[in-house]
Amino acid sequence: MGIFSLKSILLTTFLLAMATFALLGYWFLPVTPPAAVLLNVESGASLSRIAQQLEQQGVVRSATAVKLLARLRNQSREIHIGTYRFTDTAAPAEILSRLVSGDVEQVSLTIPEGFTLEQIGDRLEEQGLADRERFLQLCRDPQLIASFDIPAANLEGYLFPETYRFTPGLSERELIRMMVQQLFTRLDERLLSAAKQRGLNRHQLVTLASIIEKETGQADEMPLIASVFHNRLERKIPLQTDPTVIYGIADFDGNLTRRHLTTATPYNTYLIRGLPPGPIASPGIGALYAAAHPAESNYLYFVSRGDGQHAFSTTLQEHNRAVRRYQLKRRN
Repeated sequence: MGIFSLKSILLTTFLLAMATFALLGYWFLPVTPPAAVLLNVESGASLSRIAQQLEQQGVVRSATAVKLLARLRNQSREIHIGTYRFTDTAAPAEILSRLVSGDVEQVSLTIPEGFTLEQIGDRLEEQGLADRERFLQLCRDPQLIASFDIPAANLEGYLFPETYRFTPGLSERELIRMMVQQLFTRLDERLLSAAKQRGLNRHQLVTLASIIEKETGQADEMPLIASVFHNRLERKIPLQTDPTVIYGIADFDGNLTRRHLTTATPYNTYLIRGLPPGPIASPGIGALYAAAHPAESNYLYFVSRGDGQHAFSTTLQEHNRAVRRYQLKRRN
């Protein structure tokens, strides 16, 4: 072989190597997706399939770059399932790191204080997070309820009102468990101990807190509202609270009548003494704390003033005057 032939081979090899390195370098350059890209990685999806989707959607220049990196790092089987959002400029190494760390897209769910199971079910379905009927059916499932050691026929009041962030795809059962566990986390030993000193077990605490929650949206009033109910419970006076009556009415139309107040239901606290059989909504931490730490007062009555606050009274005579002042005057 002549010297010129050897030089030609070496030059060709060098040029091929340079071209290969240039191509590899190009593959590994950062890319800006043309638009926001959502990639759903399902269980059992292969690395080749995932890399191909990334290339097709403009997240990386080449699927080969992702596959090479994964093999070099020994991470081919470490991709987490879930939905990923890609919007920013990133190199294949950064994309792979996100897939391996499980940096998946999360959804936000806000359950306001005072929501009932029905309202929570509506919100879950509106946001496409759950099937309403399946959710409500599980909230009444005796086996699921027993697994939480909750002495009730349903989970009303036990789904803590909070803003939750989680990975899409949770089942109705998983969503319920997440919200119940959040309530149990808030019901720490100090709170339960304070409630016990007031004669309330956990279920009674949640029940009373739910009534307080429905009676006022003002956090500073909750301890006073709680004091009225505690005073009535101690004196064995019916609580006479409208929200419980309303909860016990099927298909309530928004108009509470005298007939409703005289119709016997387990939740009609004008007729029964003590607490109703269970919560009527999901209480927040303010109502839970107030139920366990009521203000010290002799109040037995309260009436809405129409401005978000309440007038409190110790006697029926004082209460009737307050009703005439705030309720009858407003109606007129």
